[in-house]
Amino acid sequence: MSFVRTFEGDLPPGELGFTYAHEHIVCRPPYWVERGADDLLLDDPEKSLLDVKDFFSLGGNTIVDATAVDYGRDVLAVRDIGRKTGVQIIGTAGFNKSFLWDAKIPEHLKPHIGDFASFYEWIDQTSVHDLANFVIREVEEGLEGTSIRAGQVKFGTGYNRMTPQEEKTMKAVAIAHHETKAPVHSHTEAGTMGLEQAEWLRREGVDLNNWSVGHMDRNPDPFYHIQMARTGAMLSFDGIAKIKYAPESTRINCILNLVDHGFEDQILISGDTARKTYYKHYDYGLGLEYIISKWKTRFTAEATERGYDAEALVYKFFVQNPARCMTFSK
Repeated sequence: MSFVRTFEGDLPPGELGFTYAHEHIVCRPPYWVERGADDLLLDDPEKSLLDVKDFFSLGGNTIVDATAVDYGRDVLAVRDIGRKTGVQIIGTAGFNKSFLWDAKIPEHLKPHIGDFASFYEWIDQTSVHDLANFVIREVEEGLEGTSIRAGQVKFGTGYNRMTPQEEKTMKAVAIAHHETKAPVHSHTEAGTMGLEQAEWLRREGVDLNNWSVGHMDRNPDPFYHIQMARTGAMLSFDGIAKIKYAPESTRINCILNLVDHGFEDQILISGDTARKTYYKHYDYGLGLEYIISKWKTRFTAEATERGYDAEALVYKFFVQNPARCMTFSK
């Protein structure tokens, strides 16, 4: 039986509804805490709740929270936000990119990770087998000792490089995927190393139809996107509203180019809203409401003007594709 796994339990994929495929709701990344980078700390659950409530009030149903253990999750706070707003939350087991591991492990995590000085020391000194077992426990038992189980497994790589420790976590996540059947998600720094990740996953026997790859719009290269889509992966355009990287016209052109080549079933949309200045109720940013209230309208108008069935594409990107992406493999 196919299912997706949310904070409140397993559901049929058809019950996800309108979904953001990559967000962060409450997180205090130790790397950024130690460096005093306040903008990168989503540390007020009440303010996060207001943004999630905006999303729900506009017809949003589900948010995939892509916050891994090394990015400072607050599992109970996020569950509480989901319950108060009615938004379904999907959690994430696994790891992020390696530069974030240069940080002390918070005391509350040590009973679940071990008494290591830093995330880097933990990953460097722990076997692939034991790292995989940690990820498996987070999917099958619960995140950080809770009963809230993860609905996807994650790994990450850096900008135009893949360190030995990142390769190690990728292998651990592949093992966990095979054991749990959880879908796989990956971080790419500025959209790089996606094809190299695909090669690694193939070697580990992962069916790439069970893989979603993040930040494709950070590398707005249509040829590269076609190559990535041909692997079978889901491509996540999760930088919507971040004009500092590219205008929305660039993202929309890349998305519609994929549609032109027959890959509309492999596109995901989200905002990776991970700064106070991106959130409406923290610091007057565009907020979680922006995509559903404004970007969707702009995309629909532009796609319709260019002859596409825009409503059908929106339904694919936000409903059908996330439901298939987040389904546990058989």
